[in-house]
Amino acid sequence: MLVQVAVVALLSLIDSPYPRLAPLQNLPTLAICALIWLGLRQWPLPFRAVASVCLFLTLHTIGGRYAYSFVPYDQWLGALGLPPLSESLGLERNSWDRLVHFCFGLLLTYPILCWLQLHRGLSARWSAYIAVEFVLAGSALYEIFEWLLTVFMAGPAALEYNGQQGDVWDAQKDMALAFLGAITAVFIVRLRARRI
Repeated sequence: MLVQVAVVALLSLIDSPYPRLAPLQNLPTLAICALIWLGLRQWPLPFRAVASVCLFLTLHTIGGRYAYSFVPYDQWLGALGLPPLSESLGLERNSWDRLVHFCFGLLLTYPILCWLQLHRGLSARWSAYIAVEFVLAGSALYEIFEWLLTVFMAGPAALEYNGQQGDVWDAQKDMALAFLGAITAVFIVRLRARRI
């Protein structure tokens, strides 16, 4: 699966509508895939955990191809004969980045939780707590990285990369969505554990 994600990340760079920004977004995905592959050789995880990571990286790759702010999801839904999401939900901005930040928490909490339980021997409760804290820390570090990168890039490219779309509270909302996704993932894991 990681190989497919890496191929998608490479293909996303071909004829990109935002050729200056796509490499900044998606070349690191290749390095992340390689690091995860190496890590899984040492610390294997269940299929579902690896699939969650791959789904998150795929969503990120799609966002990176379109500089996040311009992902044409309304057009994709229209091609399927469905109403535009922006109209249906009253969205005033392209919300692909909001989806990906939520999925950062939703899709990465479970693999972290699994790793902590399987390879560090932590209890389910401690694993869940640390996984949520990891998501919060990772989300905050990403927002700081994004801010620093845009400071050094400056100009229109910085604003396009950052993707705030005029929202001064963008970073805080992104972190809140990651937290909400992580809490949702823990809730789902707990529900599944009770059913087994």
